[in-house]
Order: sequence, then C-alpha cells, then structure tokens
Amino acid sequence: MTGSTGQAEQDALPGRATNIEEYGAMMGRAMLGERTNHRPYEPQQGDVFITSWAKSGTTMSQQMFHQLRTGAAGGDMDFDDISRVVPWDDTAYLIDFDMTAPQVASPRGFKSHREYERLPAAMRYVVTLRDPKETFVSFYRFLNGWHLEPGAVQMEDFMPFWEGGGPGGCDYATHLISWYARLNEPDSLVTTYRWTVKNRAQAIRQMAKLCDIELTPQIEALVLERTTREFMSEHEHRFDDAMICAVLEERCGVAAASDSTKVQKSGSTLDALPASISDAIDAMWAERIAPVTGHADFASLAKEVDAAQGGR
Repeated sequence: MTGSTGQAEQDALPGRATNIEEYGAMMGRAMLGERTNHRPYEPQQGDVFITSWAKSGTTMSQQMFHQLRTGAAGGDMDFDDISRVVPWDDTAYLIDFDMTAPQVASPRGFKSHREYERLPAAMRYVVTLRDPKETFVSFYRFLNGWHLEPGAVQMEDFMPFWEGGGPGGCDYATHLISWYARLNEPDSLVTTYRWTVKNRAQAIRQMAKLCDIELTPQIEALVLERTTREFMSEHEHRFDDAMICAVLEERCGVAAASDSTKVQKSGSTLDALPASISDAIDAMWAERIAPVTGHADFASLAKEVDAAQGGR
C-alpha cells in the first residue's frame, strides 16, 4: 500500500455500511489507489487450491493444509493471518499482495472461492460443500458487525448479496455444480463441511494423500489438535482477515478491531432464517441444482458426497 491516511481524513471516512448499496461503495473505495506490491498468481505444478464456497469451511481447510505441510517441523502458528501463509487469490489485489512470494513450506497452497472452470487446470483442489441455508446464516453473521453496521441490514436485504456470490464472484449454484462434477476426480478432494468436521482424522489423511505429504502418527495428532474449534478459537486473531481489516480501516474507516473472526464459538443454526429466504433458496435449488445433480435438496446430495469418501 502507498501513502497513509491522516487522523482528520480517517475520521471523515464513512466506516461500516448501513445498507448493501453503501457496502458496494465501501468495497469500491477499498479498491482505489496504487498496488505497488501486488503480483498475480503464476501456476506451478503441484499447487493446491482450497476453494470452498464462502462460509463453508475454507478457513478450517487452510489451517489443516498448513499444519500438514509444516507438521514435520512441528507445525507453524507463526503468522498473523492464515491468508498470509495460504494466500487468498480473490483478494490479492485488494490487499496489495504478491502471489508469487515464496511460501514457508511445500506444496504451495492458495485460497479461493471460485468454481473449477475459473481456476488453473491440472492443479489439486480441496473443497468442502455446505448446506446453502447454513452458508447464508453464517455469511450474514460474519459481515454483520464487521463490514455492516450491526443490525442495520436485515437478512431479507442481505439476500441479493448472497445470491451474487460475495468474494470470488461465484454464486452458490455455479460453485456447487462445478465441484459436484469433480467428486470422483483424483485431483479433487470434495467433501461436505459437516462430514469433515465429524471425520477430521480421515479428512486429514485424505488431504495428506492428495498433497503428497508424508503423514506420521505424530503429524496426524498435531493437525487434529490444531484444527479443533477450541484450538482455533484460542488463536482466533490468526483467522480474522487481518490484512483485509488493515485495508478497510485505512481506506474506509472500518475499525480493524471489528469482529471479523471466522472461528465462531458455536456453529450457525437456521432458527433465525426468515421463511421467505428459505423458500427462495429452495426455489434456486429446484431450478438450477436438482436438474443437474438429481438431488432434491442438500441433504440428499450430502449423502452421496459423504458415501464417496469410503472409496478413497
């Protein structure tokens, strides 16, 4: 980043958005200015993309991957932002990040929220799929109080943003259909979020196999410990988008101390989901996903995806 914002100028910045239109303007403001450090991603053989849809377990998978590849050296928690060591390609320009910078261990790993067709081919891919209604609640819960003034945007008003896909510009249906098609491809590890949480030891072994990482009992035990909700909650500030927070504070006046942690003390539930949103998501599934997958809802699709893990 170049230049700095003076205190008077900082105080004049609008801060958190109070509606979706202001949110769009805020993110547009964050994208202004020079990016002297940014270098775009350059593919290398063996790269790994962790590319779940938003609020579907990406951060857990980043942590699992990073601790696996550093496990032989005792693991690594010496970072301020998990996306500094497993860089987030979709936000690299925003945060002025050099995507070609050497990583602390191999294989190289990158985060994205994109579908297969917009990622480099012939790489390795890790994807966790999640119920769309759960992603909606989790996404709203995540931005409400960080990008958005707490309580200012109701769930019904948030729906168009969720439908647009958020980071990465890929809507839910496009993402799910793309990765469902790769369920049995050897270069893709496609699981459900709930299965991965409940079967972390098996998920760790599968990820190690995909990434050609030698897995010892000691490394497996270390990764198991460091991917628990309790451990990640204790280190939540390493999983709170610190680099994005810095940009939003400097350019938009959004306090970096806002609650941006991706590790919640408890999982999101559907209790508060308005019926109108639930119905709209059901209609989206019936129109776009069911004809392609043959599954009437996510629960049905999840049974197939979970069963596929037994063959790995």
